[in-house]
Amino acid sequence: MTRGEITKSLSKLVERLINPYNDPRIYWAKEVTFDYSTAHAVRVDYMKFKPVNNTVSGIEKGDFYCYEVKSSVEDFHSKNGHNFIGDFNYYIMPEEVYAAVSLEIPYAVGVYCPDGAELRSVKKAKRKDRERPVSEMLLMMFRSAARERRRGD
Repeated sequence: MTRGEITKSLSKLVERLINPYNDPRIYWAKEVTFDYSTAHAVRVDYMKFKPVNNTVSGIEKGDFYCYEVKSSVEDFHSKNGHNFIGDFNYYIMPEEVYAAVSLEIPYAVGVYCPDGAELRSVKKAKRKDRERPVSEMLLMMFRSAARERRRGD
């Protein structure tokens, strides 16, 4: 498989992990960009928001999950795609890539690897204090999801 094919396959597995039944009550987006008009733009491959409930405080207390897809050791070592700005952050990578880079993965970052037609957690993420407010995170997710809807038209 080429690196592009691996990335595409891992991306499908992430989407299935995030929203396995295509439930509209699951809030997620791909290629979520922050600080896009600056020299320090950050793009997260996949982001999911899980509110505690749909009250104001439940939304404010919700958690953001960020997923970065890494198809190879070279991809892992590139400067791009290590944007862990969520409450819980994960790499998605083939098992052989995980074996090669496991000691380089930050303590709080979790890892999922393919296991047949689904992803299996091989390292659980630890909660990290998020630096960005809920309002900014949701706005950037909404903007990215709207872009994807336009692409589908």
